[in-house]
Amino acid sequence: MELQNLDCRKSSLEASASIRSLGRRAEILANKTVTANGSKEQVTQSNNDCSGSPATPGVTKKQKILAHVQFLTLCWTLFLAGWNDGTTGPLIPRIQKVYNIGFAIVSLIFVFACLGFIVGALANIYLTDRFGFGKVGGNLSLIVIFFGSLCQVVAYAIQCSAPPFPAFVLAYSINGIGIALQDAQANGFVATLKNNPETKMGVLHAAYGLGAFAAPLVATQFAGLPRWSFHFLTSLGLAVSNSILLILVFKLKRQDECLTSAGEVIPETSAGQDITTSSFHQVLRTKAVHLIAIFILIYVGVEVTIGGWIVTFIINERGGGHSAGYISSGFFGGLTVGRVLLLPVNKKIGEWRVLFIYSLLAISLELTIWFIPSLIGNAVAVSIVGMLLGPMYPIAMNQASRILPRWILTGSIGWIAGFGQAGSALLPFITGAIASARGIISLQPLLISMMTTMMVLWWFVPAAPRRPE
Repeated sequence: MELQNLDCRKSSLEASASIRSLGRRAEILANKTVTANGSKEQVTQSNNDCSGSPATPGVTKKQKILAHVQFLTLCWTLFLAGWNDGTTGPLIPRIQKVYNIGFAIVSLIFVFACLGFIVGALANIYLTDRFGFGKVGGNLSLIVIFFGSLCQVVAYAIQCSAPPFPAFVLAYSINGIGIALQDAQANGFVATLKNNPETKMGVLHAAYGLGAFAAPLVATQFAGLPRWSFHFLTSLGLAVSNSILLILVFKLKRQDECLTSAGEVIPETSAGQDITTSSFHQVLRTKAVHLIAIFILIYVGVEVTIGGWIVTFIINERGGGHSAGYISSGFFGGLTVGRVLLLPVNKKIGEWRVLFIYSLLAISLELTIWFIPSLIGNAVAVSIVGMLLGPMYPIAMNQASRILPRWILTGSIGWIAGFGQAGSALLPFITGAIASARGIISLQPLLISMMTTMMVLWWFVPAAPRRPE
């Protein structure tokens, strides 16, 4: 009997020990599971911290289409800016004849355009600082870029009737304000893109070159017609289509709203940013902004001086005829090709370094135009110069997007683009003033000196890594 009791007690103790052992094992297993889960959560949190935000959902097909539509609309805007700059050269001889004026007076076209560009550049910083890319003041329903397009519509409406010369040149100021605003906003928009901004900047400015290539083909034909000013009717039609596209695509929205709707990720403001400081003042206090702005001013001046005065140079110095206007198209055609064809070269050598190579080659070709009196040779050289100059503008804009903080990027690029556009008026005016005293043969040494100055300025532009956000 006692043995039976001992056996029962022993069995009971063994069962209790087994239960306790199982309990301990279950507790250990549970702890391991919690630890493992905690480790996974920590890893997940760590990954999120490293990326700065949780994983971004994929961009939808609708957003991709919208992004393409937005980009192509801005390309059309730049096409019209190029069209405007390519129009002047072939029409200058006809304008001089119609209004019976010389080089100095006809150069007032460029002076009034310069005033418009500077006013537009300053207005752009203020408007962007206060209202952004899109809506300019609540219920007023105005848009910075849309307002710029309306300025062009008004300007071309005035010019198409061949009004008295004072009214004709005043329209260039109105046009200058419009182009400065649109150019600034378009460049600022593309510079903030995350997906291939360098390539897109090159394509955007290839659209400018395409417009500048097409305009002389049309303007040369109108220059020989009695109703020469009807060329501006064509420009008016293009400007109206541009205004319609801008209002339909961007719909009174701010830049970040447009980017977000197209699937772009908008980074948060950096912690170190002084949000109490107006970006208007911050832009004007940034040294790199002014270096690039002066570089762009001279670059655009060289570009438009060649496109605007090369026709007169070829007619007066090389004995070219009425068809010399097509040489201006050759220059802007080269500009367009260079901005696309040389993209791999820019990437291979490095954008900052390659600009010096392009400048030296362009200077060499300008020397051949100066000293070799060959009509065909000069025409070919002018086209190649256009191809070499083509990548410089988008390279400068890309560099600005790398070295400037994002929160002042649109305002900065707006100032750079708007102030730079003043070069398209200032330097051609200086060329005209010198040509009235020294002859149009002075064009080549002036271009060479300006290209050399560009190289010196570019040396001082920082070759820095990607901008802080």
